[in-house]
Amino acid sequence: MDTKTTTEKTGESADAAGTAEATAPAEEKAAIALDKQATEPATAPTDADEHADANADGNQAENEAEDGDEDGDEDDELFAEAAAPSSAGIGGAAAAVVSAALGAVALTGTWTGKVVSERETLLGQIKTSGSGTPAQQISEIYGDAWHSTALVNGVFALIALLVAVLVLVLPGRPAWVRSVAVAGAVLGGLGLLLSVGTYFDLFLSLPTAGS
Repeated sequence: MDTKTTTEKTGESADAAGTAEATAPAEEKAAIALDKQATEPATAPTDADEHADANADGNQAENEAEDGDEDGDEDDELFAEAAAPSSAGIGGAAAAVVSAALGAVALTGTWTGKVVSERETLLGQIKTSGSGTPAQQISEIYGDAWHSTALVNGVFALIALLVAVLVLVLPGRPAWVRSVAVAGAVLGGLGLLLSVGTYFDLFLSLPTAGS
């Protein structure tokens, strides 16, 4: 009797232990499943979503490539414009330099003016070689040569002044071109003033025969 009771108790203890062992892994599995659900995103991305994201990334890359090409084309155009100056800019710069050179020539004299002066001197000597009075010789030999030189220098000064004014009037000229044009205008104006004064004997008059 006692042996049977002991055997039954031992079997019940073994069943309880087996039940506990079977129950423990299930609870652990449930806890692990709950942890996974908490850490994983609520909804997994579908194939359609992944395809849409890939298309969006591809379109963005294409747009960026097109923008890069457009920026590159604009930079190339700007570089080409800066590297190759326009003909109008070259012409304005050349005109400014020419005006300054002509103004300087008008003040210092030209080879053309010298030739004209010598010609007038020779003509005066021919005219007054036989019967010319001293006053005629002064006028024909020296006066005409003097006035001819002033006339030629005045023409150069007038051209310098006109070219300089034309460069200054036209818009869009660089600062250095305008500066050179101003110098040409100043030199041309001074040359024109001296030429007019010399031609009309305002600064120095011709000597007379009795002086």
